[in-house]
Amino acid sequence: MTYIVHGATGAQGAPVVSALLAAGMRPVAAVRSTANVPDGVEPVTVDLADADSLIAAYTGADGVFVHLPMSGPDRTAAYVDAIATAIAAARPGRVVISTSGQVVDQPDSPLQAPEGSPITDLIRRITDTGVSTAVVAPRLYLENLLLPVVDGPARQDGVLRYPLPETVPVSWSSHLDVADVAVRLLGDPSVTGTVGIGHLPGLTGPDLAAGFSGRLGRDVVYEAITPDAFGALITPLFGAEASAPVVGLYQALNAQAANTISHGDSAQNLLGLTPRPIGRWLAEIGL
Repeated sequence: MTYIVHGATGAQGAPVVSALLAAGMRPVAAVRSTANVPDGVEPVTVDLADADSLIAAYTGADGVFVHLPMSGPDRTAAYVDAIATAIAAARPGRVVISTSGQVVDQPDSPLQAPEGSPITDLIRRITDTGVSTAVVAPRLYLENLLLPVVDGPARQDGVLRYPLPETVPVSWSSHLDVADVAVRLLGDPSVTGTVGIGHLPGLTGPDLAAGFSGRLGRDVVYEAITPDAFGALITPLFGAEASAPVVGLYQALNAQAANTISHGDSAQNLLGLTPRPIGRWLAEIGL
């Protein structure tokens, strides 16, 4: 059985490839360049904005894992159109879409992605094809804590600085957790709709610091900083243009009492899959 994985050499796709291999399933890496595809994994070169290349990749596939890369609005709209057109034409056995942290399952939340946004259009158009579809919906990724400006002070000074109030609970998850859920859903078409991924109850800043403390063997405390202060830290890494939407996101998050998934459509409830504790996640990634 063949499963197409978009972004198979990136942060989201690579763990899905590894999890598929571990489950005895056959991943095919759908990438722009095959240079970094792991040995033993079949590659297929695709252009995410070219429906014909995607149709060729999807035809005969048992499943497709897809997410939208960060890009400008015109480019992203072209991706949505090409992916949806290809799914409708090739009709793979299953599609699993990652929201990449965008909120799509809480209509009453100010954080909900608006109708007509790229992610909601992608979900609607693929669902409308009638192909069996599931949506994995994480919130914040634990990998954000590995940024040098966050991880460095935690390891060196015992201070975990992040732009969220210390009392705000968040359904944090790792890319490894998302991969586990995605692979389960690729192989089990009985679950459709949206599956929330992340810790329940949500983890607060001190909870994160405690996880780092246990793994590092030293005291780590949490220190909330403002989104603007975080922007000043990451701008040298990513540039002002790329950092601005990140600052905007955390400004929005600071205005909320929580950023958590609901139990009813959680992976815990629907699939019996629980996110890794912080210490275990750090150990698995070698930190």
